[in-house]
Amino acid sequence: MAAVLLAVAAVAYGRWVVVARRRGASWPWWRTAAFVAALALFAVLQFGIVGQDDRVLRWAFVLRLAVLFFAVPAFAAAAGPLALLRTGGPTRLAGTADAVLRSRPARVLGNAIVAPLVALVVFGVLLTPVAAVLRQSLLGSEAVTVVVPVLGFALLAPLSEVGVLHSSAFATAEFLLAFVELVLDAVPAVVLRVTDHVLDGAGRVALHVPWAPSPLRDQHLAGDLLWFIAEVADVPVLIALFVRWQRSDRREARALDDLTDEQVAALTREHLQRRS
Repeated sequence: MAAVLLAVAAVAYGRWVVVARRRGASWPWWRTAAFVAALALFAVLQFGIVGQDDRVLRWAFVLRLAVLFFAVPAFAAAAGPLALLRTGGPTRLAGTADAVLRSRPARVLGNAIVAPLVALVVFGVLLTPVAAVLRQSLLGSEAVTVVVPVLGFALLAPLSEVGVLHSSAFATAEFLLAFVELVLDAVPAVVLRVTDHVLDGAGRVALHVPWAPSPLRDQHLAGDLLWFIAEVADVPVLIALFVRWQRSDRREARALDDLTDEQVAALTREHLQRRS
């Protein structure tokens, strides 16, 4: 599954870059580098030691889950695949992507009010026996490989789109609420770290290496990793929200500057009448 996803993503992105250049559009090299970084990180997670041992080691499973949810989508969003699709991709597919981006579910996911709750639900699963089922089953492993990066990208893609703008007041609220995510993301990690019993109910699984930790120690290591990764991953989200707030503020300032004195006076009278 991972190999197929890598091949499809690499071929599609590379083809769109070539077509965009043939159409006379320039595509920034750093966006292509960000996409290569996303693919490389995904490959390391799937085919490296983390992907090999995540069924028997909780810390490896949590590391793969957290990086697939935070880091891989962050690099993919920075690569601007939706903007590239409009420039070098099929017209019908680009129209479908734009329609999805403008849909209500995409708008709901693409704000800092919902994102902390989604992250809390995703990592809250680690505190239940469902985590052991996902970690030890082949179907669960494939679901994590596909669903988690897609969900993370759905949360971050609207932030990277220049055309997705809200009012400056809403953007300010998003920016402030993003700080709540710093606390919410830490809740599952802290619970994993301080609990003195194994939460997922799974016992020791044979791992023939001398450094294999006990189930409880394995859980504590998973909590440490999740806490660190989740807090660090919030930094680029805060930066993206700040940039979007600046864009919204500049847009509203330009719209106000374009008004005539009579229009400004009329808006002022209307505002005062509503207040009274």
